[in-house]
Order: sequence, then structure tokens, then C-alpha cells
Amino acid sequence: MIYCIQICIIFYFGERIISVPVRKDLKHNMELPLQEIELAAKRLASTVHKTKLERSTTFSEMTGGEIYLKYENQQKTGSFKIRGASNKIAALCERGEIKAAVASSAGNHAQGTAYAAKVHGIPAIICMPKSTPIAKVEATKGYGAKVVLHGDCYDDAYEKALEIVEKEGATFIHPFDDLEVMAGQGTLGIEILEDLPTVDMIIVPAGGGGLLAGVAACVKQINPRVKIIGVQAEGAPAIAHSFKEKKHCTTDKSMTIADGISVKNPGEKTIELINRYADDVVTVSEAEISSAILYLIERTKQVVEPAGATSLAAVISGKVDVKGKRAACILSGGNIDVSFIQRIIELGLSERGRKIKFRATLLDIPGSLEHLSRVLKEQNANIVMVQYDRMSAELDPNEAIIHIACEVGGKEHGQKVIKALKSSGYDVTLE
Repeated sequence: MIYCIQICIIFYFGERIISVPVRKDLKHNMELPLQEIELAAKRLASTVHKTKLERSTTFSEMTGGEIYLKYENQQKTGSFKIRGASNKIAALCERGEIKAAVASSAGNHAQGTAYAAKVHGIPAIICMPKSTPIAKVEATKGYGAKVVLHGDCYDDAYEKALEIVEKEGATFIHPFDDLEVMAGQGTLGIEILEDLPTVDMIIVPAGGGGLLAGVAACVKQINPRVKIIGVQAEGAPAIAHSFKEKKHCTTDKSMTIADGISVKNPGEKTIELINRYADDVVTVSEAEISSAILYLIERTKQVVEPAGATSLAAVISGKVDVKGKRAACILSGGNIDVSFIQRIIELGLSERGRKIKFRATLLDIPGSLEHLSRVLKEQNANIVMVQYDRMSAELDPNEAIIHIACEVGGKEHGQKVIKALKSSGYDVTLE
């Protein structure tokens, strides 16, 4: 049996007063009090940006809801991670418990920790895998940190970080499984409620769980009416499994383009808070993430990294039903490798039916390609790739397989193109 204590809390948002009964289930022992998140907001006031929350007409019309985007991709260091790292380091400095900060990360937590340490005048050592892109290494150094490249994966870098902590007497700043880190991330919840007190739903990317746990704990203690939905990549679903099973779960593999949320082992503390406060956790595919990134580039002129775009991906794919609801999507970061954007665009175009790939068998004689090209021209399809295969065992000596990629206007246009090719006698197979 679950016993509940009813606590009445009063909050002021402008002239709006919210009186909220808060449940406290005695079977839980993990606490992230609202006071700690409010204290974090005070600590961060002079360090981080209060990022914009804007309504998107485009995505509202697409989904049937009122969609608001929280542009945390415009945050200092390019992601929300600076909030948690800054609050943790500030709290440690207040208590006199830190002389140097150590973190292990190949991405946003590295830069957030480096920046926060610089602000508070303490040295930072960041351990990164040797495979970390040079741009991320240089960005972390640019914030004043010493970078140690070690091992081939995050786990190797993490082990090295623990060695340095032991040797140097430094303090390890965990990327997510720490209550003061979560409190810093939870300040996003305060900002959203201040700017949009009537919000019905907040959609939050989730990897290790620090952001989801912090925002969920914050918002539910202020207004439990608001639904909190976590989003994971299909290839890294540990939190989704943990939420479904109501216990801490890990995965053997973590494979996704959303490297910022590619976590096999989420936090013990984060899972407990997520299972208590979140309303649901869904997953999105690589193609859905890519499509969301492409939409953001085209419609909002915003560059958002794959992890940061999962919230919008869940909404426009229908994984989260927002019809008739005011929904805020947290775009948690914008640190995307420039060389990676082309791959994202290709995936996004394919998901939205803007690009089709097919194969067809042709006679290997002059004029065959010209005839096929004429059909595509008549259908206003733009050829972007052509590749011949004359070596396949299934071919007759006078045949060739041709692989073609075309840009089209959408799924309906693509279907018309394929129909026209088949009507012209081509045996077409989509790839």
C-alpha cells in the first residue's frame, strides 16, 4: 500500500497563482526537492542563458497541437549540459569541497564542465576517447580545460578519469547520476513554466536521464497536471525499458546517430526519479530523428544535434499525441559535426519521401540510359546519383543493373515517378 502526504505549495508566475498538492510516496527514498532546483536557478542566473521558448506555426499545423520549441541548442557551450555542471561545481565551491574538476565525456558534458570550471576559477581535466573528433577536443581546450585522450570508447575514458581523481585528489563531475547535476538540468522546467504557465506537455530527450529526471521532478512538484514525456533513440532504449519494467535496466548495445543520448547504462538515481515523475518514455527511429533535424534547418533555420531533435521527432512522427495540447519540445543541444550533416540530410530526405532510390535492369546498349532519363525528366524528377552494375550473376551478358537516386517533391510525387517507369516497361525495385 502507498501512503501519501499532501503538501500545498504556492507559486507565482507573473500574476498567475498555482496551488499544487504534491504527492510524496513513502516507498521512495530518492528526493530532488523543488527548493534545490530553485537554488540552482539562482546559482545559474549569471552563468547561463535563459533560452527562448517560441511557438512554431509550422509544427503546430503539422501536428494539430500548439508546439513550442525550447532553444537550448543556443545555450552557452551549445547544450543544456552546462546547467548541471555549473550547479554542481558552484555548490562544491560554496562548501569548499573542490580544488579541481574531472569529467569523462566525448561531447557536451566535457564542454559544459570545462566552461563551469573556468567560471569558478578551478582547473578542469577532461578525459576523452582517442576517437573524439578534433573539433570537440579543440572546443573543450578552448574553454580552458586540459584534455586527456585515452582508450577507444567512453568506458576507457571514464576509467582514466577515476585514476586521475584518485591521483590528483580532484572531484569527479558525473554527467547525469548526481542530484545537484539534475537540479541544474531541472531549471529548464522552471523557465518553461514561467514562459508558458498553461503548457500541457513537455517532451524531453533522454540518455543517461539527468535532464528528464530534473525537468520531471521540477515540473511535477509545481504543477502535476503537466505531462512529462521522455524520448530515446530506438538504438539506445535503456530508459524506455527501465520505465516499462519499473526498475533499472541496461542494454548490451547502444547504436544511434544521436550520440548525445547513446547510453547503455543510465543512472540509478535518474531512473528512480523518472519512474516516479515521468508520464511516459517513447523511442524514435534514426530516420525520424534525421527528418526532424532537416525540418528544423528548413523551417526554423536552427542547427540541432540528433539527440536534441528527438523531442520534435517524437511529436511530428506521432509517437506523442499532441492534438489540442500545448506542448513544449526541448531542443537540448546543437553541437553537431559539420561533416555529419550531409548524412543526416540524406536520411531526412528519404524519410520524408523527398528522395527515392531504385534499381532497374537495362539493356547494356547505347541509348538505354537516355530513354530512362527521359521518363524521369517528364516526371520532373532530378537525378542525383547513377551507378552501374554489370557484374551481377543474375544478369544476361547484354544487361546491366542501374541504381538511381532522385530528388522528388514528396511521397506522392515519388509514387508517380515509379508508376511512370513501370508503365514504360521498366522492372523497378525500390532500395
